[in-house]
Amino acid sequence: MLRHLDIRDMLLIDRLELEFRPGLNVLTGETGAGKSILLDCLGFVLGWRGRADLIRTGASQGEVTAVFELPAVHPARDLLAEAGFPVSDELILRRVNGGDGRKTGYINDRRASGEVLRSLSETLVELHGQHDDRGLLNPRGHRLLLDAFAALDLSAVRTAWAKRREARAALVAAQEALAAAKGEEDFLRHAVAELDKLAPQPGEEAELDTRRRAMQGAERIRGDVSRALQALGTDGAEGAMLDASRWLDAAAERAEGRLEAPAASLQRALIELGEAVSGVEAALDAMEFDPRDLETTEERLFALRALARKHEVLADDLAGLADDLRERLTRIDAGDADLVRLTQQVADADAAYDTAAAAVGAERVAAAKRLDAAMAAELAPLKMERAVFETRLSAADPGPDGRDAVAFTVATNPGAPSGPLDRIASGGELSRFLLALKVCLARGSDSLVLIFDEIDRGVGGATADAVGRRLARLSEGAQVLVVTHSPQVAALGGHHFRVAKSVAAGMTTSRVAALAPDERVQEIARMLSGEEITAAAQEAAKALLQG
Repeated sequence: MLRHLDIRDMLLIDRLELEFRPGLNVLTGETGAGKSILLDCLGFVLGWRGRADLIRTGASQGEVTAVFELPAVHPARDLLAEAGFPVSDELILRRVNGGDGRKTGYINDRRASGEVLRSLSETLVELHGQHDDRGLLNPRGHRLLLDAFAALDLSAVRTAWAKRREARAALVAAQEALAAAKGEEDFLRHAVAELDKLAPQPGEEAELDTRRRAMQGAERIRGDVSRALQALGTDGAEGAMLDASRWLDAAAERAEGRLEAPAASLQRALIELGEAVSGVEAALDAMEFDPRDLETTEERLFALRALARKHEVLADDLAGLADDLRERLTRIDAGDADLVRLTQQVADADAAYDTAAAAVGAERVAAAKRLDAAMAAELAPLKMERAVFETRLSAADPGPDGRDAVAFTVATNPGAPSGPLDRIASGGELSRFLLALKVCLARGSDSLVLIFDEIDRGVGGATADAVGRRLARLSEGAQVLVVTHSPQVAALGGHHFRVAKSVAAGMTTSRVAALAPDERVQEIARMLSGEEITAAAQEAAKALLQG
């Protein structure tokens, strides 16, 4: 509900504060008094695109503030939360129009873009008038209106549409993947054959490298070890020491014991030398290898490293790469069968969607008949009993809400061609069509402020009374603001505001005042009789207010 509207230095308004209430709020005044200015200002704070010259002459900037009350389940709450704004029971919108033409918006005192304000406005306000292209006259929204009238549950068709899209996307992805895979099939088969021939194993590169280093090291030192063994062996130190030992043993008997100690030392040295010779021989045996083993080891190590560089992976990852490439080949080999399976899934999803869309379409056809009958009942009291309203359904591209296009058409007289609302109906007829349609589609409007801009234009008498009564009926479940020139409509309002224009010091100013009961009598009398308010007009005004 719109609770408060504060306007400063906008167009003909210098300072205006208005308090609105639930129910039917009517705004009246002479032509040119500035009633449409209020709608311009409200549209400005809601971010609607409109006239650029909004600042009051002589002012540095203009400003509009609108305060709305949000029920606990109001759709604006979700939009605010999604946009990152604080959510409470009170929503304050403010927008400033600077002297340089720059417009700055605020939501609960936080900066907000015009786009966010416009999105928010769709959950707050609905404007109707003979030049309205945002609501009922917009054919793109007719299907939504029919669905709301029918209270359609679209969850089944939306679920079917989502599954249909998923199935088609999976099929396309598989087709593209298979085509790409077949494009590299020759490479894959060659690479797999090459990898299978080499049969790399994780950790093999490190093992080969260690073995190679060991053989290369043995090759470099084996000559020195062999020469050392020759110098220590029987042809070297060991043989000479054995000869010396024999010579000492032969001379010992004649040396009177002087050679016993040297002979014993030499024996100990021979034992140590023997152990050294044994150790060197064992080391030399361990260094023994076939040069062909080194060649074979190097060839495999270099082959592993070359293949790793070719595929830009680590040598230890070659085995995993082979598995991946074989898997891709397997997918190619199984690709055609997979496409058959996915194609069947698409066919099943299409069939499920067709069933759900057909069910929704049948409900729409039934709802269209009910809406046409409801419209006929509403048009008769509005003196349009000869007019024909028809809800037409036609085929449309499939989508999440089905495959039906909906258009509201009218024929103002029997036998006359029918067509879109805004092309067939005259100004007054269009207003009544819109009002009747809104009454029929009133379900769920309690969250919106409904604004009717001179929707009663061109009608009077009993027809105007019927218009007013339907507006009053709408206001039972929603807040309704009506700009009207009809005394019959004004008399049915629960709250009455008069817009007047005055000139002082060469400056024109519009004023808006809430009317007390006796002031309402005078205003409705003026609307009945014109400039001069007669006693008869006053009595007629009282009768309207009492009726």
